[in-house]
Amino acid sequence: MAINASRRQFTFMLGSAAAVAWPLGARAQLGERIRRVGAMMLLAENDPEQKAWTEAFRQGMLEAGWTDGRNVQIDYRWGASESARARRYATELVALGPDVILAPGSVSVGPLLQATRDIPIVFVHVPDPVGAGFVESLSRPGGNATGFTSFEYGLGGKWLELLKEIAPRVTRVAIIRDPTITTGIGLWGAIQALAPSVGMESVPVNVRNPAEIERAVAAFARSSDGGLIITGSAQAIRYRDLIVGLATRYKLPAVYYEHVFVHDGGLIAYGPDLVDQYRRSAGYVSRILKGEKPADLPVQAPTKYELAVNLKTAKALGLDVPATLLARATEVIE
Repeated sequence: MAINASRRQFTFMLGSAAAVAWPLGARAQLGERIRRVGAMMLLAENDPEQKAWTEAFRQGMLEAGWTDGRNVQIDYRWGASESARARRYATELVALGPDVILAPGSVSVGPLLQATRDIPIVFVHVPDPVGAGFVESLSRPGGNATGFTSFEYGLGGKWLELLKEIAPRVTRVAIIRDPTITTGIGLWGAIQALAPSVGMESVPVNVRNPAEIERAVAAFARSSDGGLIITGSAQAIRYRDLIVGLATRYKLPAVYYEHVFVHDGGLIAYGPDLVDQYRRSAGYVSRILKGEKPADLPVQAPTKYELAVNLKTAKALGLDVPATLLARATEVIE
């Protein structure tokens, strides 16, 4: 009997030790349901900017206790800045039945809300979610979507001031915007109203396709003392090489809404820190996975802004960047 008891005790201890040493992933597969997250990403997987956004989201998920492949499965879709692709991805991700979907920009949120009113959606860099009809209000979203705004329309005035500060001779400004989204309409209206106060005349340039952008910018550049403001949209990101190239070709000082343009040769950019937004979005994804509802999570505004200046581009344009502007910059490219 003593021998049998000892054997039972040894077997129990061995089993307990094995349970402690058992990999968490295996235990999750046996006892815990692995949660599923859909993630629609604007740019190609190997795009440097997209890599930074994706890594920020992954790091945020890790900090919240979620590891891809262990207790959560993240299904990515890349290059959603093209509207047709975004619609296809929305259908694909909804069909997977995820617990929550991460969605960047209006180009992806719109198709997702058409595809589902049940699966929670966390969005990032959406400028006007109320105006676009994505949420009922910022404080009480009310439906299955919530997230993080990228800026408010008043930021258009800041872009005008920066353009005048870095290129005082500019008296005409072309506003590159997407006329098919609420943001493109709203920002154009705000900038058009404020432009006379800084001594500028404004004209819109639409970003429906490359040919339209080239024709409009070329026509605008035929007169002197012109500059550009590039407002936020998936189309602007998609055609950023073309837009920066046109500004260079026609020697047009340009203010961009996101620092990736400055990395690609643009003059100056001012806007929210989107890496920070992706990191913060992971917190909302985690809270929803743990049972909270998007309807009860308020839409949050940016907490960090970036001012980036490309001195090489300024020199090519014959511009002297004021020391006061450089002192405020969070990034200077030489």
